[in-house]
Amino acid sequence: MMNLYSGTTCPFSHRCRIVLYEKQMDFQVIDVDLFNKPEDIAVINPYNRVPVLVDRDLVLYEANIINEYIDERFPHPQLMPPDPQTRAKARQLLYTMEHELFSHIDALEKNLKSAEKSRAHVRDRLTELAPLFAKQKHLLGEEFSMLDVAIAPLLWRLDHYGIELSKAAVPLMKYAERIFSRQGFIDALTPSEKVMRR
Repeated sequence: MMNLYSGTTCPFSHRCRIVLYEKQMDFQVIDVDLFNKPEDIAVINPYNRVPVLVDRDLVLYEANIINEYIDERFPHPQLMPPDPQTRAKARQLLYTMEHELFSHIDALEKNLKSAEKSRAHVRDRLTELAPLFAKQKHLLGEEFSMLDVAIAPLLWRLDHYGIELSKAAVPLMKYAERIFSRQGFIDALTPSEKVMRR
């Protein structure tokens, strides 16, 4: 059985939980208190961070790497596009998301001096994405994919991070509600995450 060491409020762990629940696999989530991490996290991940996936003698860290492994090992439902060109495009978009959106999570989580700047940056990037959802159902088109998995924890935490979107972002928020109503997303929420959204 796969074990996922997962932070109960960590948006990156949240991504991995979504994938595991979408796949409806046999796995165990081991909740990790981010403020009092057990020592074995530092032993299995040299960066002492979650998420960490342990599958027999394989140990993986970093959410995107864990999720691609799960998707390749358990291909139904497939979350990365089947053809190499679209898959490369998806990886490129994931990389862009990491730099444009998720690089600001630390400042928002820890409410650093740069948090206000990060709030504005994330708000602006998300607002730029909004028109896309007037034309299509998900980030890569009509099918739910790894890109939707990646952005969902951030969209869920907008209230929690104090990010307010304008009316221009209505299509994005309608898209977010579609994602939040998926059973895999609902099942992946921890009690601590459920209270993050008003």
